[in-house]
Amino acid sequence: MTRRTRIKICGITRETDLAAAVDAGADAVGFVFYPKSPRHVSLERAAELARRLPAFVMPVGLFVNAEPEAVRAAAAAIPQLLLQFHGDETPAECSAAGRPWLRAARMTAGFDLLDFAARFHDAQALLLDAHVEGYGGGGKVFDWSLVPANVPRPVVLSGGLHAGNVIEGVLQVRPWAVDASSGVEAAKGIKDAALIRRFCEAVREADARIADSET
Repeated sequence: MTRRTRIKICGITRETDLAAAVDAGADAVGFVFYPKSPRHVSLERAAELARRLPAFVMPVGLFVNAEPEAVRAAAAAIPQLLLQFHGDETPAECSAAGRPWLRAARMTAGFDLLDFAARFHDAQALLLDAHVEGYGGGGKVFDWSLVPANVPRPVVLSGGLHAGNVIEGVLQVRPWAVDASSGVEAAKGIKDAALIRRFCEAVREADARIADSET
């Protein structure tokens, strides 16, 4: 069976960008609930956008050290929301809302991803991002050789991905999914439909190369 890398486009703030992601074949779109982010949206705005999603395209809510009440409110307002935690949340805090969740890992030399995966064993997947000042990857690519081959949870490759480097990332890491934000933007929080389309096409090309190599 041909493998398929799932695609998430994060930092959606506008209807046109959501439509572009869906039309390009994205499997998920991300809404940033971290107030300090230039891509931040209110819960009301995210819920409005999420209602436009067709079946089988998943909304994902990104949180950074949010109050439990805020996470529960988002889960209630967007019933199909997948939670994504990017701060210092513990496994218990990630699970508190009773909803499926992802946990971001800030990759840097010396970081023990296998130990991290063992501690966050209830995560649907681990999102691997660059370690930068503050939270989030800052659009930076980390050293993909830091990812061990035997991570016991599905891996989402993130951090500075765009159409020009995602093929190499997929071929090297073989992630379950990839996540792009700044790499498909015309400006912070403003996506570029052509860049989204090229990114998705590049991911499909990488999958095709893997399939060819395995036949």
